[in-house]
Amino acid sequence: MSSTFLAFTGKHKKILNTMVRNNPSLLSGSFSVLVHNPNMLEFDNKRSYFFSRLHDRSQRQRAHYGTLQINVRRQYVFEDSFNILERKSGDEIKHGKLSVKFYDEEGVDAGGVTREWYSVLARQMFNPGYALFQPQAADSLTYQPNKSSKVNEHHLSFFRFVGRIIGKALHDQRILEAYFSRSVYKHMLGKPVDHNDLESIDPEYHKSLVWMLNNDIEGIFDLTFSVETDDFGVVNVVDLVPNGRNVAVTNENKAEYVRLIADQRLSTDIKEQMEALLKGLYEIVPKDLLKIFSERELELLISGLPEIDVDEWRANTVLHNFTPTHPVIGYFWRAVRSFTMEERAKLLQFVSGSSRVPLEGFGSLQGMSGVTKFSITSAGETLALPTAHTCFNQINLPSSYTSYEQLRKALLTAINEGAGGFGFA
Repeated sequence: MSSTFLAFTGKHKKILNTMVRNNPSLLSGSFSVLVHNPNMLEFDNKRSYFFSRLHDRSQRQRAHYGTLQINVRRQYVFEDSFNILERKSGDEIKHGKLSVKFYDEEGVDAGGVTREWYSVLARQMFNPGYALFQPQAADSLTYQPNKSSKVNEHHLSFFRFVGRIIGKALHDQRILEAYFSRSVYKHMLGKPVDHNDLESIDPEYHKSLVWMLNNDIEGIFDLTFSVETDDFGVVNVVDLVPNGRNVAVTNENKAEYVRLIADQRLSTDIKEQMEALLKGLYEIVPKDLLKIFSERELELLISGLPEIDVDEWRANTVLHNFTPTHPVIGYFWRAVRSFTMEERAKLLQFVSGSSRVPLEGFGSLQGMSGVTKFSITSAGETLALPTAHTCFNQINLPSSYTSYEQLRKALLTAINEGAGGFGFA
């Protein structure tokens, strides 16, 4: 794609998105090239295109499939649903119409029972008893596959089932209250992971990797291109490169070491689990359609846009090196009020790592050490973009912004285009 085209679409992004919003069929015709530049398309247009293409492919086949009868015990929803759907093909699950009934409960499924089934299922898939997922250190509300899940002999079948459920919820436009680490969404999109994705999973380790990259490590670290793994008490040395245990980490090769160690932790350690989950997901939703989204947008697609009360958010915000009357604080909340629900959700993702708002409200926002309120910290006299510490629900705002327009533009740039840029404690 030429730089001229990218520059043109970037310059006219707003008007092009308005045209697509008013006439979605453009993306299947003269504007189809825009689909290959997903950074240009806004989330609502991507979502409309995604569902139109997904259902266009399905509509021709749906008539050949019947109803999916799901009769389950509420306390065993995960296992009962698995046993029923394990016998079905991907196409049967994709095209079949769900009809759910909970044993010993009244209620005809006109949609509400299926919605409740998704809700209970989303909670039970993270049940520690199944050993499939572990909560992230950053907030304990978003999850990463458990590398030791093989203690459950059915773990790979269960991961494939979870992938199918995510796919079915997407296909049927159902909200699934399941929140995953950023690296999981990247795997779903076929994107490479990097050391920044470790921040929410192992904040201290991530911090040490960042220090390594930014400082002279000669004589400080005695590391090799290998890592020790503990497999139920059995310690093994895994080489990151051939004969890695005998290759020292130096200033010259430390960037490659950080890349490989992040890939080991976020990909290799959970390779079987992610492959099984993705196999189930792609049985229902084609990978090529998912790839138009960013990892943050994929979370919103799966889990929905949250209802965000700006007044309640502001009332539960802590200021550091700012006073409540500082102009930048006024600009910030004015900008948040001007945002769409999608933009507010992206801001919350940028700062906390997830778009999820606790049921109890912002006063119960979770961080690395339990309840950690949203905070705004002065980044000093600079005009750099805002940065964030997701483990602490903290946004760092430069105090030098001189206008509302300047702050709003910087904030939108940070949350939309700075997806890979995080601040470090």
